[in-house]
Amino acid sequence: MRLRLEILAALLLAATAATPAVAQQCGGDFEAWKQGVAAEARNAGVGTAGLEALEKATADKKVLARDRAQGVFTQTFVEFSNRMISAYRLKQGAANLKKYADVFARADQEFGVQPPIIAAFWALETDFGAVQGDFHTLNALVTLSHDCRRPQLFRPQITPLLTLIDRGVVPADVTGAWAGEIGQTQMLPSDYLGRGVDGDGDGLVDLRSSAPDVIMTTANKIMSRGWKRDQPWIEEVRVPDDMPWDQTGRTNRLPLTQWAQWGVTNPNGTPLVDNDLKAGLALPMGRKGPAFLVYDNFDVYLEWNQSFTYALTAANLAARLAGAPQFDPRNPEPGLNGDQMRALQTKLEAKGYDVGTVDGILGTNTREAIRKEQMRLGLPVDGWPTPELLAKLQVSE
Repeated sequence: MRLRLEILAALLLAATAATPAVAQQCGGDFEAWKQGVAAEARNAGVGTAGLEALEKATADKKVLARDRAQGVFTQTFVEFSNRMISAYRLKQGAANLKKYADVFARADQEFGVQPPIIAAFWALETDFGAVQGDFHTLNALVTLSHDCRRPQLFRPQITPLLTLIDRGVVPADVTGAWAGEIGQTQMLPSDYLGRGVDGDGDGLVDLRSSAPDVIMTTANKIMSRGWKRDQPWIEEVRVPDDMPWDQTGRTNRLPLTQWAQWGVTNPNGTPLVDNDLKAGLALPMGRKGPAFLVYDNFDVYLEWNQSFTYALTAANLAARLAGAPQFDPRNPEPGLNGDQMRALQTKLEAKGYDVGTVDGILGTNTREAIRKEQMRLGLPVDGWPTPELLAKLQVSE
């Protein structure tokens, strides 16, 4: 019996040594790890062209540098949105909505996604195809997958990319963004493969050069994330000086009649019009800053990009392209600088909150932790980090 167990153990060890990277999520010897990825791709049906492309793939240190340095999201919502919602993008967006009106109409009819939604992503991601990125896509994905910081996000994209290469949809040396996105609205390979639509009828799905393909595919992706046909996404509002602030927040969806009862109005002071939908009240810079009702469709923006600042900016650009005026920034309370934010996150982490990485960025987890501490300390619950909050946390220790 013992001999049999020893033989079985030896066979298992030999099998593991033969394909060491198949079960290895990340790290270790790069070439051995790639062999495991190749085995997975081969089992998924990837042929010679895709496998040869993987064999030639190399790690790119520039990709890792970009992954570690996403400082853009340290900006406030007003700073970021003012920079991103530019006069150029508004002008070009309007021009493209007119130029490709028939394609946008088809996308709306087939997928239920309004044209300004698509145009806004098209603008923010690549300035309508002008800046698609020059990173070698396969090298970027293998680099980020081999790296052990976030392999769960990137490794599932390798086989779809190899499939696209193997089928001749994209070349082996296709380039795009540093995080592996391709084309004019920066599609990950899995969406390119699974949601690609031939919008111009030429038999190909070309997300780098064909505007109709881009528009139709982007609509298909948005629909697939749960977009509700003909429903709103955001609506700017004016909030009173005092209300039950603990009821605010993106996820606390209430009828518009309730918000109206608490004194929330349209930006010009007129009453809200009930639309039989529920919405949360988003205060990206606290109760004294800009305010927006956010509907179920806003969640799709967070599916596209998990940054609340980016998502709200994209939603606002779509609203502007749909005819809404520029939002009122109002007069938010001073926030925290980078060092102060990191100090606040450190204190919140010490209290048991999951704030993710202590990076000085006001992400979703940090906002929720702030709300809970504001409630505990008797402060207005609006998720906005202020020097007052940081001081009270220091005193309460």
